[in-house]
Amino acid sequence: MEAQDLTLKRYPGTLLHEPGKVLTQGGDPYKVFTPFWRACQREVVSDPYPVPSLDFASGVTSEDLDSFGVLPTKPIWAEGWEDLWTPGEAGAKERLDAFLDNTVENYASKRDLPGVSGTSKLSPHIHLGELSPRYIWARCEERERGGGSSSISKFKAELGWREFSYHLLHFFPTIPEAAFKENFSGFPWIHDEERITAWQKGQTGYPIVDAGMRELWHTGHMHNRVRMVVASFLCKHLLTHWRVGEDWFWDTLIDADLASNGCSWQWVAGSGADAAPYFRIFNPVAQGEKFDKEGDYVRRWVPEIAALPDKYLHKPWEAPPLVLQDAEVVLGENYPEPIVDHKAARQAALDAYEDVKIGSGGS
Repeated sequence: MEAQDLTLKRYPGTLLHEPGKVLTQGGDPYKVFTPFWRACQREVVSDPYPVPSLDFASGVTSEDLDSFGVLPTKPIWAEGWEDLWTPGEAGAKERLDAFLDNTVENYASKRDLPGVSGTSKLSPHIHLGELSPRYIWARCEERERGGGSSSISKFKAELGWREFSYHLLHFFPTIPEAAFKENFSGFPWIHDEERITAWQKGQTGYPIVDAGMRELWHTGHMHNRVRMVVASFLCKHLLTHWRVGEDWFWDTLIDADLASNGCSWQWVAGSGADAAPYFRIFNPVAQGEKFDKEGDYVRRWVPEIAALPDKYLHKPWEAPPLVLQDAEVVLGENYPEPIVDHKAARQAALDAYEDVKIGSGGS
């Protein structure tokens, strides 16, 4: 930069705290979220800047947005999205208002339930720069001062995870491509195109996984709890490299943030900073029964098994023949058999992870 007589100047705004401001006492970047977030909370978050006053020259004409032809046509893969998202700052603020006025009250208790409207769905607006984290933080602080719900602190911690991911990316820029823990670089991943395609299309035979992958394809978004379930399934049930999932999310998520995407996938795979223990393998049946107990989420996105009673909705292969017949479910025809057996896949994953000497260092 100096040799070319160039100066780099950064303008804060996409984070609560700029990388390098929140460090350990030894001056090193944090690699574990909890102490990182604790340290962040000791720092003052700068107020968002006021709306600038812009004085445009009169008489200037502008192209109409429609004339750019940026909307998809062949095929119209975003058909119906206008009912899901309102792009732009106005739409983002409207969603934030709705969240703070209605949803945040029960955020801590309902954020893990994909069948209800319990999350903010602000991540696309933050990712696209329509709302800054500092603006959202200021609104949350204002609500807390006015006697707002204690759930707000839980929501603010989710902003903290995004913050943590960006700080990690700053200090460890290979996170989107390489294992943060070097010992995972030799992990025995398996690349099975047929199984990967089944995962992508929501045809794994595990309803909660399939519901999540179909929600993603149809809306460009996926409930956060279900993201962890489908990611764990890909990495640990199918032993597929986390980069395959990271790439798919990058192509399909409208909030596919470089930092959050890479760090979250590595967290699930066990190779990342502050990662989930390698032996933590989500049971997709148990996850469905716990977080989608009434089956609203699965029935919405996997309608071919909607008529199954709750008892078998998350494990249709255990339903007696007459129950399947009454629900018009023919396994292997209008809904797939499970592509892997959970118990066998879990043991295979544990065996594979056992071959890797689990360490705690970063790359």
